[in-house]
Amino acid sequence: MIVAFGDSLSAGFGAPPGKSFPDFLQKDLDAAGLHWRVVNAGVSGNTTTDGLDRLREVLSYKPRITIVEFGGNDGLRGLPIETTRMNLEQIVRTLRDAGSAIVLAGMTLPPNYGPDYIRGFEQVYKDLGTKYKVARIPFLLDGVAIHPNLMQQDGIHPTAAGNEIVARTVMRYLKPLLH
Repeated sequence: MIVAFGDSLSAGFGAPPGKSFPDFLQKDLDAAGLHWRVVNAGVSGNTTTDGLDRLREVLSYKPRITIVEFGGNDGLRGLPIETTRMNLEQIVRTLRDAGSAIVLAGMTLPPNYGPDYIRGFEQVYKDLGTKYKVARIPFLLDGVAIHPNLMQQDGIHPTAAGNEIVARTVMRYLKPLLH
């Protein structure tokens, strides 16, 4: 079982039902003949603190692989980077210790947050990926965020078409773990 554990980007906020990136990921796995079940454990608005609070629920699925997709809401709210780092580290460590392989979905922020904050925020994902030797997607919305036609009006959440591309990005990092 693969669990997409995150916030609105996993939940598919604003996209029609069945059009989140975990939904498209399931379709891609099925089309490739790979017998994995994807559980969408995304909750819109969640921060890394909320993720910590939901860890027990995710562990109850006994995931073989967990896509950890948190931090965007922390950054958008301007929360201390150290809080995001500590929470994400605890999530990654707990899942890994429970036997789950991890795909860590990196995130960035709009330029108005300033280069120092953005650099520190992005560094959290790099550091945790290296420290825990987990697969790390540098930027989950790569190839999507810069295309207005693939993003909803809010400029934060992908459209259905954008989520389909996000699923393909996730699949590239997930494939080596599917044995």
